[in-house]
Amino acid sequence: MAWDEWEQVKAASAASGSATRLNQLAASGSGSGSDLTVHDNVLGKLGDMARSLHGQLATDGDHARVATFEASNDLFNGGLDMGAGLLEVHDAWNTKLRTLREACGHISNHLDHSRSTHAAEEKKIVLGMQDADGRTMTVSRIYDQFT
Repeated sequence: MAWDEWEQVKAASAASGSATRLNQLAASGSGSGSDLTVHDNVLGKLGDMARSLHGQLATDGDHARVATFEASNDLFNGGLDMGAGLLEVHDAWNTKLRTLREACGHISNHLDHSRSTHAAEEKKIVLGMQDADGRTMTVSRIYDQFT
């Protein structure tokens, strides 16, 4: 928020006699609401897809490696320069394949970590909230505060 916008918000608040509230969604019907929503089951599916792709790349992406290497050796030993070129393709493919597999593994691990961290933080927040009387705020009691 730019400084002049902040000044406008303060002036509007002072003129209306109401308190200025920060970090909240717009009132119903006056805005689009939150622009980021994450659902645990969606993160789980994405993590599973990344893990599955990691496994598929290990088998399907590697099935021609031995044959390509042998062909490059046969061509090179037969006096054809194409053997050296095929070996370069073989090596480049393996490098890219390993990089892609690592990326899929990182994505899967990161999504699993994000899900577990978020769940633990949510639990800590819910269990740590207390009302003015010191009673723990359950999810239903927290929801009642917003309605």
